[in-house]
Amino acid sequence: MIFTSPLQADAIKIMLLGSGELGKEVAIEAQRLGIEVIAVDRYANAPAHLVANKACVVDMQDRQALLELIRKENPTYILPEVEALSIEALFDAEAEGFHVIPNAEAVNKTMNRKNIRVFASEELGLKTSNYEFVTTLEALEASAQKIGFPCVIKPVMSSSGHGQSIARSAEDIASSWEIAKEARGDASELIVEEFVAFDYEITLLSVRNETGTTFCEPIGHIQKDGDYILSWQPMPMSAIALKRAQDIAKAVTDGLGGRGIFGVEFFVKDDEVYFSELSPRPHDTGMVTLITQSQSEFALHIRAILGLPLDYIFYGSGASGAYKAKNHNDSPILDIPNGAFTKDSFVRVFGKPESHIGRRMAVSLVLDEVEEAKRRALEIVEGISDK
Repeated sequence: MIFTSPLQADAIKIMLLGSGELGKEVAIEAQRLGIEVIAVDRYANAPAHLVANKACVVDMQDRQALLELIRKENPTYILPEVEALSIEALFDAEAEGFHVIPNAEAVNKTMNRKNIRVFASEELGLKTSNYEFVTTLEALEASAQKIGFPCVIKPVMSSSGHGQSIARSAEDIASSWEIAKEARGDASELIVEEFVAFDYEITLLSVRNETGTTFCEPIGHIQKDGDYILSWQPMPMSAIALKRAQDIAKAVTDGLGGRGIFGVEFFVKDDEVYFSELSPRPHDTGMVTLITQSQSEFALHIRAILGLPLDYIFYGSGASGAYKAKNHNDSPILDIPNGAFTKDSFVRVFGKPESHIGRRMAVSLVLDEVEEAKRRALEIVEGISDK
């Protein structure tokens, strides 16, 4: 493959639709290969805006506005990085010859929990927890009784755990209904899921293009309110469970098609593996690969898009801890202890223009034996403060 310098007429150009911390790392990896990056988001000075060749602000849920921007910038590849965007604009762009990663239909299926769950369980026959979809409080009450308590209630369209809750009894349903309105996306329809008494949950990063499919070491993680706070790699699991997860991940990503990295989430109970969700892009729990792999999930994503080989070296076990703001500030400043920076640990600050309580602002990364890495990653996060 021949690369040209950014801003040349024939340069490879990618457009990020969503410019948060994950998009920022994708932009950095793309620019290391001389690729021009156009970072798009709904607000100014998003993390990827800080490193891209061009920053654009647009309502990504506005079909016409988004399509006009795509036509104007004429990207080689369009990389949707968030769920809250106009899928119609992506279908329009694809019909006009633009290359959506992995493809518009895959984005359509995965940006909506209803679409991906029906695709995985009913079309592919994959093992999932029991579920129902509802649009009214009355239907939610009935479905929760049918599925049983505790049950998980999520908006069909959201991200980073926004709007998600666990109802442990009928008394929690009204509260879950209100929490769902906090979705970052569409809260008009909810999914009610059986609560699987799993031993642990994993993200299996699966990378595919014409050269084949590569799996990263499984990533274990802990979530709070549906958003990750700690992840580690590798997650110890039986050979049987790992093979089942890889087989399911390959089946669902082959079914979706296209190029790129997919974050496939599973619940694991003994050797049983339940498909949960899938993101057709780098995954937040995969930030641990910034320290554990020679090619991070972001570098692998770019390689996959370009049709390059997907080989990498796994350096060793490690962990990542998410730092979430404790204050609201229009110009946040993070105070990070010097001890966070050692020969096998560091911190990545996202550079978000404002903070609010609970907003993810930075990540700690540690290369060490799993349990020690987890302990140190959390210790670093606990030592950070914001003002």
